[in-house]
Order: sequence, then C-alpha cells, then structure tokens
Amino acid sequence: MARKSKKMFRSPKTARRQARKRRSTIAERRKKEFLWRGMTMDELLALPLYPPEEEPDSPCIATLMPSRAKRSFSRGLSEECQHFLDKVRGNDGSKIVRTHCRGMYILPEMVGTTVGIHNGRDFINVEVIPEMIGHALGEFAPTRRSVTHTGPGVGATRSSKHVALK
Repeated sequence: MARKSKKMFRSPKTARRQARKRRSTIAERRKKEFLWRGMTMDELLALPLYPPEEEPDSPCIATLMPSRAKRSFSRGLSEECQHFLDKVRGNDGSKIVRTHCRGMYILPEMVGTTVGIHNGRDFINVEVIPEMIGHALGEFAPTRRSVTHTGPGVGATRSSKHVALK
C-alpha cells in the first residue's frame, strides 16, 4: 500500500508567524547577563570609585578602567566633571542631564540615565547602556559630519562637468 506524504499547504502568513516564533525563542536563549571585566552590574555598583585610604590595593572602579581612563581618574576629577557626576547621582532617571564634559568616562552608576552631550552646536541625547562603561562621553556625540558632495556647481568648466560612466 503506497503511503501518501502529509505535506500540508501553509499560507505565507502562517509561515511568517512560525518563523517569528522560532526567532523569538532563539533570542531568549542567547540573552546573557552582562559582565564587564568579569563582574556583574550589581557587583560593579557596589564598588567605590576610588580605593579607601586604609586599603589602597582593594578593588575599585578606577583600577578596573582601561589605561587611559585609569590615568585620568588617578589625577582626580575636575570640578566640572565632579559637578556632572553629582547631578547624575541625584537624578532618578526621568530627567536628561546635560554636560559639556566630553572627556568624562562612563561609570557603572551612569547606566540607565540619559545624558545630553554637547557636540559644539547642540546637545545629543544618549541613553547610557552597560556596554559603554569605560568609554568617554564624547565618543557618542560626534563633532564633525561627513561631507556629501553633489554635482558640479554653477560656473563649472566643461571638463569638470564630465561624469564617468563606470
């Protein structure tokens, strides 16, 4: 007795729905807890910015930073950067904290806040996420735009109006 295959016709809508369901379960499995230098966000938030004077070798945020940021923190924060950090600490996350401190490095306590970084003309609003820790604020607000050229302008010579076909 010949056996018929049970191949069912699926509508495009059903196929899209099933594909979406498969993608969502894969994304759920891949989601991991964020680690920075082998520490979770809770452990990072518990660390002080600088080591206590009685225990200079104890772990702190400043010693976990990349070398350029570590050197910057070893010199201490400027008044402007300290004022910005105080505003971030006092913010509950509902307001945007504006700053001109492009050289300030992102700390774990800044995660979740929206920072308005000045780019020379206006403030660029940036939502701080855990992957940004250790980077300077200025990296996320570019000061220059790339030039987009159009065709030759008015008064151009005949030779400059030539456009190659390839």
